[in-house]
Amino acid sequence: MGQSAQLTRRLDRVDATLARMRALDAALPERDGIAVFNRVYLAVTEAVDQRLAAGRFADPRAAAALDVRFAERYLAAVDAAAEGRHAPACWRPLLQFRRHPGVRPLQFALAGINAHIGHDLALAVVDACVTLACEPADLEGDFDRVGDLLVALEERVREDLMPGPDLLQIADPLTHLLGAWSLERARDAAWSAARALWALRRLPDVAEEFAQRLDAAVGFAGRMMLTPLPD
Repeated sequence: MGQSAQLTRRLDRVDATLARMRALDAALPERDGIAVFNRVYLAVTEAVDQRLAAGRFADPRAAAALDVRFAERYLAAVDAAAEGRHAPACWRPLLQFRRHPGVRPLQFALAGINAHIGHDLALAVVDACVTLACEPADLEGDFDRVGDLLVALEERVREDLMPGPDLLQIADPLTHLLGAWSLERARDAAWSAARALWALRRLPDVAEEFAQRLDAAVGFAGRMMLTPLPD
């Protein structure tokens, strides 16, 4: 299959991923924690799709592969929960607390971003490298471009979902709870984890243990981010 055909096929998969997210957006209650994160992630994926169409990535084929592999991990977690199967540990706090009345929309959004960046992104890089028969270094430029979109979006999410000045009794503990977490640092850690997993690929038992510990650590952080706050 030629590169042009491969790109077309991968862009079709980006479109299918967007359709899945839009269907979730239409089906879920607005206040559901997965719905809150899904709206955020849908905006990111639409922005990536627009940049792919505009030729803004150095290697559109690689960027599309990374985008799809990344999204598939989130959607697989949602499917697992819907089917009564165990989702990865990083997603379990959001799935368990998604309807808790004491958890604010900003907490839901950032807990989802934490799970997706802190765990899924590293594994998606490895998945994309296997698909493309390349090394992580070959994806670094497009990884950074997608990461820049995520960082910009995180700033907008905080602005849009942070309670206003009339709700300082909520905003103060929320600021304390979430202020120490940084998407930029999480993205850097994800890149290091991806490189480590790639280096460990010939030691599958060690790689699996590393991935499990990463999953558990990200899940623990997500549980803290979803601490219910007083009204």
